[in-house]
Amino acid sequence: MTIRQTMLSVVVPAYNEEQRLPKSLQVLWDTVGRYFSTFEIIIVDDGSTDRTADIVMSFSEQRPGVRLIRYQKNRGKGYAVRTGVLAAVGDLVLFSDADLSTPVSEVEKLLRAMEGGADVAIGSRAVRDTVIVKRQPLYRVLMGKTFNKFVQLLATPGISDTQCGFKLFTQSAALSLFSDCRIDGFGFDVEVLFLARKRGLTIREIGVQWLNSPESKVHPIVDSARMLRDLLVIRRHAMMGDYGCISSRRTKIEASASE
Repeated sequence: MTIRQTMLSVVVPAYNEEQRLPKSLQVLWDTVGRYFSTFEIIIVDDGSTDRTADIVMSFSEQRPGVRLIRYQKNRGKGYAVRTGVLAAVGDLVLFSDADLSTPVSEVEKLLRAMEGGADVAIGSRAVRDTVIVKRQPLYRVLMGKTFNKFVQLLATPGISDTQCGFKLFTQSAALSLFSDCRIDGFGFDVEVLFLARKRGLTIREIGVQWLNSPESKVHPIVDSARMLRDLLVIRRHAMMGDYGCISSRRTKIEASASE
């Protein structure tokens, strides 16, 4: 294992995560430190009503690389990730879910993709080399597959899994893309990849290890309906020119064959 001299920023959105954060923070700190000589961990408290902020502040007292961004109103995962990414100063920017459903050590796979020339490397649960340690309930799997069919049709053809919460960006790609993103909810993953694809960035989809968390905050019906609505909102923003300059260059999307 090679320790990279580039700086990594890790952005973690957190909403009422007092139960999972103590363990997740320690794992993040220990694991990222094995891969990078310099790094920062940015926890974005998305209007939590529990002790999320207190836990982060306590953890950061002896760890200057840990930062807390906090605001009072719950704005949504997309807003939280966007806020953290735009505050990041690393050469590479990773965002990860607080439950660490994808182990942080899987960043090694994404790093190899970046070193091979990718602008964006995304963890995937739907391509070859994916390792599902604990699967979602069948109804969530079926709903996810249905949602992806709409995503493929309306936004990001060629990407098998847009929703895995483990994505790595070069700093320039992160700032360019998230500066123009507008979706505050769970549909933000599709939006950022839609923009990356339209702007001609190289996207690598990488099979990663994944463990379903039973405490998922994604409501299978309510949030699925919102994400479908977000697909239409993304198309409308694109048609209205709200995303700024969108290149028509062909995007290079590389992925293993689907399972």
